[in-house]
Amino acid sequence: MEVQGTIKTIGQVETIKTFQKRELIITTEDKFPQTLCIEFAQDKTGLLDKVQVGDFVKVSVNLNGREWLNPNSGKLVYFTTIRGWKIEGSAPTEEVSSASFSPDRETDLLF
Repeated sequence: MEVQGTIKTIGQVETIKTFQKRELIITTEDKFPQTLCIEFAQDKTGLLDKVQVGDFVKVSVNLNGREWLNPNSGKLVYFTTIRGWKIEGSAPTEEVSSASFSPDRETDLLF
């Protein structure tokens, strides 16, 4: 899956024991723009060294989800992460017109 947008923020590398992550915040330029937090982990954190705030990029991502049982309340909680694994410069795509937008089309449901 790919997401395209303009970089709003590039976070610093965060290290927790042996795990490293770095967050990228982008804003899509779709008909209904979205601000997304994309996490790069481990050896992929260095990919963000070649881009800067304001760049328009195309990011290859995977969606990761997990559940966690809170030991104090017994409540089951769900988490979703957008995990980036590739990033490249790109030219903005043409905005989707209202005439071509249909929530039934798979491509319209993607960021």
